[in-house]
Amino acid sequence: MNLRQVFVSVLVFGVAGLLLFMYLQAWIEEQHTETEEKLQQQDFTFPPPGTPRRAAWSRIAPPGLSKHEMAVSGVKHWQGNADPFSVVAASLVSQLSDQQKMNESPLGQFRGVYLPPELRPLNKSLVKGGEWKDVENTQEKRRSFLHDFCKKYNSRKKLQTHLVHLVSRIYVEDRHKVLYCEVPKAGCSNWKRVLMVLNGLAASAHNISHDDVHYGKHLRKLDSYDLKGIYTRLDTYTKIIFVRDPMERLVSAFRDKFEHPNSYYHPVFGKAIIKKYRPNANEEALKTGSGVKFKEFIQYLLDSHRPVGMDIHWEQVSKLCYPCLINYDFIGKFETLEEDANYFLRLVGAPDELKFPKFKDRHSSDERTSAEVVRQYLKELSVEERQLTYDFYYLDYLMFNYTSPTV
Repeated sequence: MNLRQVFVSVLVFGVAGLLLFMYLQAWIEEQHTETEEKLQQQDFTFPPPGTPRRAAWSRIAPPGLSKHEMAVSGVKHWQGNADPFSVVAASLVSQLSDQQKMNESPLGQFRGVYLPPELRPLNKSLVKGGEWKDVENTQEKRRSFLHDFCKKYNSRKKLQTHLVHLVSRIYVEDRHKVLYCEVPKAGCSNWKRVLMVLNGLAASAHNISHDDVHYGKHLRKLDSYDLKGIYTRLDTYTKIIFVRDPMERLVSAFRDKFEHPNSYYHPVFGKAIIKKYRPNANEEALKTGSGVKFKEFIQYLLDSHRPVGMDIHWEQVSKLCYPCLINYDFIGKFETLEEDANYFLRLVGAPDELKFPKFKDRHSSDERTSAEVVRQYLKELSVEERQLTYDFYYLDYLMFNYTSPTV
């Protein structure tokens, strides 16, 4: 074959490939358009753009389903980032037979299951005496509130994620059958100390250092188990989550990571934030990343094109623990941390001498981040920035019945 024939052959194949690519692209766009049209026909109602979010979204159920039940079906793959209401509740997978769990793909098992998970009674058989009556009543109200919220509000989006991602923040304590979803800046360090004591890894929570808690790899996460192990624990263990007022949690995270020396957050987040949001930043600030201002931090948080990604310390709880997909048996709050935690320890049959630690293990001389402290930081923001920050944590406010801040 001479050079001319080779050239002609390459040219023909190239043209054929280009035509095939153009055909596939047109087909994909056509399918995407059809999907969008179907979504638009499902009658969603949203608040007008730019208005304060005082009322949540609603959706009318398709024919054959009640208003508060949405069937999840027909999805082929799990990929990408998760929306709090986008996939079916992992804790309901236990309804399937063991043979189904072994034979079907992880997603196939979720078809036709209804959202949200059913609210299961809390096992109180190990609680002695009547001293916890008020805490019990508060707990039932929180559980019912979250369950009703998840029944009423569903997301329009159909983004998918894998089950392993849903449980990636959950720690496992097998002795007392506890699953704890870690929410940073809501007592998580002391909770992990307690889990280590419950698991027999330490005699006292007071003897466990901060580094051992966070870097010691002493506790297993739920995503380290195989699918059968995940399903079994979600169905039979007591699932717990502790939350905090979103603004307090946000300010607490900022103070911890940016107002004290930090060998990770300053060079990784601080440098990027100062470079993008501080005009005429001096060389020292650009070099070290130290001295980030709260307003700059909020600009980073609200930026859809952040120079550096999100972090668990200020990520929404709805994206850390998926409270409308995983049926948490116990909902504690930082505002009543000690009372809630000690009641929970009685619920799971912890040793009587084990009490939740009161100490603050880092920056112990600093004033705790309270509502008054938050107000001082919010003064640095414009009204629009305060509203947008509230909007960012909108679901967390609604799910856990926190009062929205005055903006």
